[in-house]
Amino acid sequence: MKNAIIFICLLVFLIAGCTLAPKYTRPDAPIPKKWPEGDAYKEIKTQTGESPAALKWQDFIVGKKLQKIIEMAFENNRDLRLAALNVEQARAYYNIQRAELLPALDVAAAGTRQRVPYDLSSRKITGVAEQYSVNLGLLSWEIDFFGRIRSLKDRALEQYLATKEAHRSAKITLIATCASAYLTYAADKENLSNANATLKAQQETYDLIKKRFEAGLASELDLYRAQTQVDAAKQEVSKYIQLVAQDENALNLITGGVVPKELLPQGLKDVTPPKDISPGLSSEILLSRPDIMASEHNLKAVNAMIGAARAAFFPRISLTTTIGTASSELSRLFRSGQETWNFSPQITMPVFDTRVWAAYEATKVEREYALAQYEKTIQTAFKEVADTLAVKGTIDEQLSAQNSLVEALDKTYNLATIRYTKGVDSYLSVLDAQRSLINAQKLLVALKLAKLTNHVRLYAVLGGSAD
Repeated sequence: MKNAIIFICLLVFLIAGCTLAPKYTRPDAPIPKKWPEGDAYKEIKTQTGESPAALKWQDFIVGKKLQKIIEMAFENNRDLRLAALNVEQARAYYNIQRAELLPALDVAAAGTRQRVPYDLSSRKITGVAEQYSVNLGLLSWEIDFFGRIRSLKDRALEQYLATKEAHRSAKITLIATCASAYLTYAADKENLSNANATLKAQQETYDLIKKRFEAGLASELDLYRAQTQVDAAKQEVSKYIQLVAQDENALNLITGGVVPKELLPQGLKDVTPPKDISPGLSSEILLSRPDIMASEHNLKAVNAMIGAARAAFFPRISLTTTIGTASSELSRLFRSGQETWNFSPQITMPVFDTRVWAAYEATKVEREYALAQYEKTIQTAFKEVADTLAVKGTIDEQLSAQNSLVEALDKTYNLATIRYTKGVDSYLSVLDAQRSLINAQKLLVALKLAKLTNHVRLYAVLGGSAD
């Protein structure tokens, strides 16, 4: 009964234990309250869309084929699996540290049998001494009066929460990476289709010029110029075949398996654009971005560590208490009257230990470091969003101009071909118009890809949902 009362009193003291960690206050974000303004962002205010944080990724990625590929990546991607294992590891460490607050009950059984010589025997006889015991109790349990263990527990909790946010960030990054690789494959597939069409047209032109040359209506120089265009087109086809294969390999690596052919697009025309989203008017949306939240949890973890370092200046009180039974004969071990008990409190107080001061100073430096990292993470996030918004605000105008340029160059090429066929102009005009058209078509595909990938990137840098 006496031990039970002592145990209850100690638990009350434990629950009421204080912590010496500084009160945490979220630092002010070192970025403007609103997004940048200027010519590059003038279209942003007029654009509408849902908040990415409130939008599930399945609602953002509308294309069913891409959804299936992303689900494959969730199941098999090794980087995401490592991030999930880090969460499980951090959770286990937190549970270990939290268990330090509670006493651990141990059962210990021991038995000794030894020969005692005459001069060491209390009865002045040579003989064999035996002793057996069974004890139940607490072994070196530290009573957390000054919050040292509580601060270490808080630190482990914040580190665990940081890994959870890192896992969420890894999922968002995986969504964006998978979508970008899918879109790149579609763009290169479209470029390959254009290259094949160009090769076919060049081959037809070469055959026509060859016939004209054989009839004496075209020069040998025109024939060789047409041949160079055919060879250049073949090289382009081969290059894009290679790029498409490499894009497929990249998708297979991201998904951790082989992507079925029926899920792959044949061009950007087969891609369903992601749902439109809006960054809102305030930059405070960034504070819910997982990498920023993980950085803040790391800052809180260091803040809790300061409490543990402060508590090291105060006494550490530990307790060992047991109840059990002991006997010189094994057969009498559990008989009445053989009960034993032990109550051994211990207090340790640092008097002169420079390591305690050094550890405390180190935790303060770590806090400043973690604070700088937190602020840098916010500033980097703001720049990423600002860059993405700059593309979003200007890409439509670029696409409109490029579409108009491609149409004009296509007409120019057709007119140049007609003029050459009628003998009005030289073949050089056809070559110039053709080269300009091919380059413009490539740039148009690149701009289409840039618009789609930037849309996906905006979802990621705004901290879109990974659910």
